[in-house]
Amino acid sequence: MKKHRSIHSVEKQFKCDLCQASFRQSWTLKTHLRTHSGEKTFKCDICQSSFSHSGILKKHLRAHTRERPFKCELCQASFIHSWNLKTHIRIHSGEKPFKCDSCQASFSCSWDLKKHLRIHSGEKPFKCDLCQASFRQSGTLKAHIRAHTGEKPFKCDLCQASFSRSSTLKTHLSRIHSGEKTSKCELCQASFNQSGKLKKHLSVHSRVKPFKCDICQASFSESGTLKTHLRAHAGERPFKCDLCQSSFSHSGNLKTHLRTHSGEKPFKCDLCQASFSQSGNLKTHRKIHSRAKTI
Repeated sequence: MKKHRSIHSVEKQFKCDLCQASFRQSWTLKTHLRTHSGEKTFKCDICQSSFSHSGILKKHLRAHTRERPFKCELCQASFIHSWNLKTHIRIHSGEKPFKCDSCQASFSCSWDLKKHLRIHSGEKPFKCDLCQASFRQSGTLKAHIRAHTGEKPFKCDLCQASFSRSSTLKTHLSRIHSGEKTSKCELCQASFNQSGKLKKHLSVHSRVKPFKCDICQASFSESGTLKTHLRAHAGERPFKCDLCQSSFSHSGNLKTHLRTHSGEKPFKCDLCQASFSQSGNLKTHRKIHSRAKTI
């Protein structure tokens, strides 16, 4: 009862000698002093982590048990910490109490505001130890480091592609596997799933071919096509099949070849049940339907 009454008392008689903090109860001061001493007496039995407060250890253990006691009453979401739930509820309410003084931006989370303010200040506290690059966010630095290590942890479940960033995988899935073609040519009916492919296609209309072969009379609209062409003269076939002895001068040819092993036939006819491993075979097949309509 005596301890409880101190909650209602305005007086905070237990003062820290090392800083300006003061507390109503002696045990709260005792816990606070551990932040100065670095003492961490509460240890996790599952991992090597240790903490200065039993309550922090209790919250940490939820990461191992996957306990999420704080549940949203408006959706199925649940959280480890109460403050996570409080922030989440703002998604439903639309509340954005953290406002930027420099522009009109506002945020539901104080951390998002802190990251945003770096745009105005130019602060980039996350620095790469391998080069001179620095970044506003730790996640961007983590993704950048993969450019040095070559790590590509984000793998496509539909093909062999892998990426260093989750956003690049997301773009790959929407453009390559969804069949969506948002980049359209204004000069013909062609459409593409990448703006870069549209740019290459436009050279067909301009007929400009600035990249010339020094060995023969061939010329090309793209440097990459010339590079591939030169392999025909050199006999170079750098793209090798891991399943047989075949090798190819172009990565696209290897990709097509691999379908002979997997049996994959991604090019499907819209008018019948036929499917093909190559787009050219589908194009030839469609002529059967067009001829049938003329008869």
